[in-house]
Amino acid sequence: MPPPLMILRDVRLGFGGDPLFSGVDLVVSKGDRIGLVGRNGCGKSTLLKVMAGQTEADSGEVVRQAGLHVTYLPQEPDPSGFATVLDYVADGLPEHSADDAHLVAPWLDEVKLDGGLACANLSGGERRRAALARALAARPDVLLLDEPTNHLDLPAIEWLERTLDGFPGALLAISHDRAFLSHLTRATLWLDGGIIRRLDKGFGAFEAWADDALARDETERRKLDKRIAEETRWSRQGISARRKRNQGRLRRLRELRAERARRPARVGSVSLESDRGEASGRLVTEAEGIGKRFGDRWVVRDVSTRILRGDKVGVIGPNGAGKTTLLRLLIGDLAPDTGGVRLGTNLTPMYLDQNRASLDPDRTLWDTLCDMGGDQVMVQGRPRHVVGYLKDFLFDERQARSPVGSLSGGERNRLLLARAMTRPANFLILDEPTNDLDIDTLDLLQEMLSDFDGTLLMVSHDRDFLDRVVTSTIALEGDGRATEYPGGYSDYLRQRGPTETGSARSVTPRRAPAAPRAPAARKPDKLSYKQNRLLEELPLRIADLEEKLEQLQETLSDPDLFRRDPDAFHAASEALRGTRDALSEAEEAWLALELLREEISGD
Repeated sequence: MPPPLMILRDVRLGFGGDPLFSGVDLVVSKGDRIGLVGRNGCGKSTLLKVMAGQTEADSGEVVRQAGLHVTYLPQEPDPSGFATVLDYVADGLPEHSADDAHLVAPWLDEVKLDGGLACANLSGGERRRAALARALAARPDVLLLDEPTNHLDLPAIEWLERTLDGFPGALLAISHDRAFLSHLTRATLWLDGGIIRRLDKGFGAFEAWADDALARDETERRKLDKRIAEETRWSRQGISARRKRNQGRLRRLRELRAERARRPARVGSVSLESDRGEASGRLVTEAEGIGKRFGDRWVVRDVSTRILRGDKVGVIGPNGAGKTTLLRLLIGDLAPDTGGVRLGTNLTPMYLDQNRASLDPDRTLWDTLCDMGGDQVMVQGRPRHVVGYLKDFLFDERQARSPVGSLSGGERNRLLLARAMTRPANFLILDEPTNDLDIDTLDLLQEMLSDFDGTLLMVSHDRDFLDRVVTSTIALEGDGRATEYPGGYSDYLRQRGPTETGSARSVTPRRAPAAPRAPAARKPDKLSYKQNRLLEELPLRIADLEEKLEQLQETLSDPDLFRRDPDAFHAASEALRGTRDALSEAEEAWLALELLREEISGD
């Protein structure tokens, strides 16, 4: 095993409040390929800055090998202090070679950037490519990457994967791109509730491992709760007679309660619900030979497609290939120069743009959601208090009156989603909806879009997300023409076949090896007595939970509740969340038993 390049021992950082993380122990060695995952705001970027020496920890120590060269690529690269791209990239080289432009030129060629470009005029994708060239040209011993695929198109992401495959140093990357992490990592760090957990396998094995870890945590939590209940019951019954003899047990009770208080609380889940609105006609949009040019360049040329109600269509291609232009043409937002577009009837579209231009940075989160005033939002036809609704999207109630301009990129995207979900729509048009979202929120967005029974038209560079959501893929290869393929991104690669830069197989992300298949279980002849009892009892339990859910929703619909009694509001919100979870579990259990019953009986 190679000697360690960097060691973190019991590192803690809190910025004056509750610690973002504590007790962090980590060893980084040459050749390591580590993914760092966790929810937005949990401290991932801050931990990378501590490792890079840009932020000092409150306690603990960071030990670096003598002469170690560490390069950090921030989530939002800022080349604004440099005149040209060449100046910016060369400034990242070690001091003794800062003027050696010949060391920079090959990397500028790799990222397809002109070194003479003015930094002030760079797009988001160009800034990202310049920052990658700066980081890689420095040839560091440890490379720390914070969301390196943000604003990159698919060819650039695939180039980055190939380049990092050959990187000789240690690599630690934060990313929401599952395919990127699965391709590169051989170990995964999970920052959750202020603590770091390590899996000595790549991200492909992470999700199953994380589910098991959460299940173990929940079991331990329930055991602790049970022990506290037993100790509390004992203390109430026998404290007067055994006060002196049993002070040790009372101390133990206090220690148990303190232990539970110290345990990091489970962060709430994003709750995504969409109001579909009234059904559209069968035809949503039809294009016949449409084309659009800007100057002498055809961005879209001779494209024909037909999108029907319920279709989920992904649009892919390099930056500048015309994806957003095609999107706007298909929804009638932009007139074609050639051909025509026919829109269907009864459409209620909702467009989520990639630049978040529809958010006013000076308005508060509250006013953004309640744009007509008041303190209520309508979600699926039901009123919700704006603070409770914001909590569904992982916002703290104290942020409700904060300006949108104070939010991070991920928080702004969550706010856009929160607002979008309050607007009835049967036609969703999403331009890069996954930018800056953490993996948990991506999961929930994917579930919402999969369940959405309207029509979806989406631009995305997230290969895994496309595979999970879309039913067909329109590929723009850069010459203005488009080809439609059934299925997601992996299906597109398979059908497209070899390209000039190599076969489709060469850019397909590696996946974790499949787990060995367990021997097939013998099919039961009938339901057990316990299963039959559950099948009879679960419908009653479901009905009770639905009734309780309605009562809680009615309580929370009181517009004055939060102002009059914040504690009651929070208690009702927590009860609502717990009741929803219990209802979901009961429905899933009933469905599993009903399917088993049908399978046995042959219905």
